[in-house]
Amino acid sequence: MNVCLTGMARAGRYAARMTAPPAGPPPALDAVIVGAGPNGLSAAITLARAGLRVQVIEARARSGGGLRSEPLTLPGFVHDYGSAIHPLAAASPAFRQWPLHAFGLDWVHPSAPVSHPLPGGRSVTLERDLHATADALGRDGPTWKRLMAPLLADWEGLLNDILRPLPRVPHHPVTLARFGVRGLPPAALLGQILFRTPEARALWAGLAAHSTLPLSTPGTSAMTLVLALLGHAVGWPFPRGGAQALADAMRAYLEYLGGSVVTGVTVRGARDLPPARVILVDSSPAVLLSILGDRAPAAYRDALESYRYGPGIQKFDYALSGPMPWQDPRVARATTVHIGGYAAEIAASEAVTQAHPRPYVLAAQHTLFDPSRAPAGAHTFWAYTHVPNGSDHDVQAQIEGQIDRFAPGWQELILARTRTTATQLQAFSPVFQGGDVNGGRGDLAGLLARPVVSATPYRTPVRGVYLCSSATPPGGGIHGMAGYHAALAALKDEFRLIVES
Repeated sequence: MNVCLTGMARAGRYAARMTAPPAGPPPALDAVIVGAGPNGLSAAITLARAGLRVQVIEARARSGGGLRSEPLTLPGFVHDYGSAIHPLAAASPAFRQWPLHAFGLDWVHPSAPVSHPLPGGRSVTLERDLHATADALGRDGPTWKRLMAPLLADWEGLLNDILRPLPRVPHHPVTLARFGVRGLPPAALLGQILFRTPEARALWAGLAAHSTLPLSTPGTSAMTLVLALLGHAVGWPFPRGGAQALADAMRAYLEYLGGSVVTGVTVRGARDLPPARVILVDSSPAVLLSILGDRAPAAYRDALESYRYGPGIQKFDYALSGPMPWQDPRVARATTVHIGGYAAEIAASEAVTQAHPRPYVLAAQHTLFDPSRAPAGAHTFWAYTHVPNGSDHDVQAQIEGQIDRFAPGWQELILARTRTTATQLQAFSPVFQGGDVNGGRGDLAGLLARPVVSATPYRTPVRGVYLCSSATPPGGGIHGMAGYHAALAALKDEFRLIVES
């Protein structure tokens, strides 16, 4: 990505002010960002890199939003409160151009990105190497290679196009078109058409279930392809020491650039904000409306109040006295584990609107590769399943029973557990409405109207106010691109600065 500042490079913002001076004395800040989640920090960094005076305001005592790590069970055990595995962060076009490693970020790469245990003590693994994955898939291996190899050849260009707001002229139209043809069908249908072996179909379904949508939903193959592609391109790593390390590195870089972060301050309306040329909101549409107040036009308010959210999650963090006793020891090669059995079982679990007796469980075993997160010999285990939005129905028995199918006796290792419900997630951050960690429903309609149908969905009807959360394109995931693109829109609109992305 090249930065092109109109006027005289870094002095361009002052020239821009001369062409459109504000009434009265200029505010002390150019931009204030509400919320220090990954998108808020990303927006702040993008603005600070352009030479603006930036401040981030965060209600919590620490920055990071869902990028938070704490001893949730026992002293000495470090658990990720929110996101735990970060392939999109490792591949993010924004993060990759910033020197976050110089501010403490260290990616841990497991031996394999994803493992998927199967009944009978077997498993299937998504390997970092495309050919190794194909070899493990047997007669479905050639199909896997034909599917992935053309996308992998131009993965950076493809990801850059996918993570941009629509509509935009793609920089890599051929690769994007190839991706689109494969990504539009429902994942359940495409998996049945493409693959013949239960191993390949299960691997495909386990990836597809990240969408939080029924696998019969059109477009769910797109998420499946992206996750598989990232596994081959950059792996599925995580920050050493906890997800908080990524947020801390972003904050440190922002402060190095001259920006600031104020924590422990709740913003309930515009009156709670310091004067600034622009405001960017890394939170839910509801919080945005509280800031806009009566300045929000009725049609825009109606659209945001009817914004659709997806399912919530219920998450469990475990302190264990030893490693997980998987029936197939090869499952220990990956940090991320998809627990759900065969493809038909996963599809059935994701199709219901209530807790399934054998739910799909997304799990992570960090301490196999980062022993700093637990006392010597002990381990952590992170697991969640999808639940109806806002549901607090206890699914502990279902989750632990499902895990026990593939790691019998593992419950004997439990030293302590912590349950986090969908409403607790929402109480922690309004971004997670009803426990929806993706910031809104991720079907095709939810991607096109996020939060409204607009060529620049970050821009609100009130000049100088922008939404930069996962309720804007490209949606959920730890990649910072919603904040990045919102900041670009603000730079262009209010400061006459153009950043080519």
